[in-house]
Amino acid sequence: ERIMPEVTTTTTQIEDSTAARTRLRDHELATDRTLEKGGGNQGPMGGELLVASLGACFMSNLIAAFQGRGIDVKGLSATVTGTLDGAPPRFQKMAMTVSNAGVDRDQMKKMVVIAERGCIVANTLKQFLEVKIDIA
Repeated sequence: ERIMPEVTTTTTQIEDSTAARTRLRDHELATDRTLEKGGGNQGPMGGELLVASLGACFMSNLIAAFQGRGIDVKGLSATVTGTLDGAPPRFQKMAMTVSNAGVDRDQMKKMVVIAERGCIVANTLKQFLEVKIDIA
């Protein structure tokens, strides 16, 4: 029987606030609603983290793709936009633009394909919504 890897987090309310604290491995992250939504703005909202997790997961794989081929690269960036729609609201699509002025476009295309293939978040989200990745 194959044992499937798991990721477990614990989220607890921060006393006397609208915020929560999430523990991931040896890291802590505060989340909260915005002031406009009645929160204390002590951290990003969960939906914002979902959008950020796509960029973060992809970026770690993109950096690893370059490093794994012995290519020194600096200044990579990924901008992700999540588009909400529906009732109840949910993300209908996410669009990411990846850029680096110092990398040949053809080489960047290859690295983006490799990174996209290895990105757990992109692989998961694509089952439920449109995920588009472009190179600036």
